[in-house]
Amino acid sequence: MRRVLLALALAASAASPAWSGEGGGSAASDSRADRAGLPDGVAPWWPSRYGADDEIGTLNELTPARVVEAVRLVRQGERIDLGRVLDKDTPVFPGRYWHQSVDLASLITNLRRADAHGRGWGLNEINWITEIQVGTFQVGTQLDSIGHLQIGDRFYNGWKTRDVIEDWGLNRFGIESVPPVVGRGVVVDLAGLNGVERLDKGTVIGVADVERALARQGITIAEGDIVLLHTGWGSLWGKDNALFLSGEPGPGLALIEWLHAKRIAALGTDSWSIGPVPGEDPARPFVVPQTMYVKMGLFGFENLATERLIERGISEFLFVNTHGRTRGSTAAVVAPVAVY
Repeated sequence: MRRVLLALALAASAASPAWSGEGGGSAASDSRADRAGLPDGVAPWWPSRYGADDEIGTLNELTPARVVEAVRLVRQGERIDLGRVLDKDTPVFPGRYWHQSVDLASLITNLRRADAHGRGWGLNEINWITEIQVGTFQVGTQLDSIGHLQIGDRFYNGWKTRDVIEDWGLNRFGIESVPPVVGRGVVVDLAGLNGVERLDKGTVIGVADVERALARQGITIAEGDIVLLHTGWGSLWGKDNALFLSGEPGPGLALIEWLHAKRIAALGTDSWSIGPVPGEDPARPFVVPQTMYVKMGLFGFENLATERLIERGISEFLFVNTHGRTRGSTAAVVAPVAVY
């Protein structure tokens, strides 16, 4: 089992700056030299710490050496699915949706083939069923690309919407440019720290909260970690979707800046966005993920089933995530796994 995991980790260590995935579609122009038009009080944030043309942000922190170290955390070979089931009843942010219908056409068309037999095609009477989905990848357990959010008309590394947006999607920062995410996972139990099933919506998680939780769990955060915040908010999933979507607890800006300074690779939550809702400043909605994606290039996972780790008393593990590479998309529906 560990040999298989090591092979997987070495293959996935393309998340280092040597990642060779398809990205960096050519833009019609480079308008980043023009720094006018930013919102009041916002200074230019580019070039990023990873270079002016970087597209994978904090996933540069997943170096081959760090991936190999993460593999060494595996002792039992047990796997925990951190993804949630996606269906028509999944709670979604207003304006988003997911619908699936069954395509049974082959049950009819196979009977029209010249070599049809009995109730199907060929002597073996084969038939099949497929499905058709419509909706957005910004639903369920998801990995956002850093192209999902903007500040005004600016993306990560200062690119403008006119440079990036095509009628088929994004010509850079699309989910196809995002490497596999394989590294040391750490779950921070904020609900347990406070002795509650879940934190209240609007709760701002600060640096001191995380430091206390880490001390309680006997772990630390290191460079290249995938840090998951367990707030207990996910306990509402499928039980009270209206309350689940009415708000959420989440990390405040100070905590995001602290985590970024520690050079983590990605941040995940058990809520439908990242950051408290209502937010710290009502005049700046969703400023936490906006800051993460646009200014920092810090990747985010949403709607993770972190309770499955807490129930087992697991604080650190090998985190593994791959995803469908749909060109130009701003997210992918995912099902990460924790291996311990």
